[in-house]
Amino acid sequence: MANQNKGSSHSSDKGDMTVREAGQKGGEIRKEQLGPEGYSTIGKMGGEARREELGSEGYSELGKKGGERVRDLINKGKEQEGE
Repeated sequence: MANQNKGSSHSSDKGDMTVREAGQKGGEIRKEQLGPEGYSTIGKMGGEARREELGSEGYSELGKKGGERVRDLINKGKEQEGE
């Protein structure tokens, strides 16, 4: 018998939630717990870990790629405005 709710943990019982809904609810609770400062701290920790993983040269290269991408997107937007 095929699962009609494939990709979802939602059953026909009332009160159940999908995995997506549960994740969203958990994310909202975590956001309230951490606040903006907490997310800033997590971001800094992640950046430091990535820098250690890549080394200073790799981290610098990653920044250059990001800058190039932003520049390309800005130029694309300017071109579209001119059309």
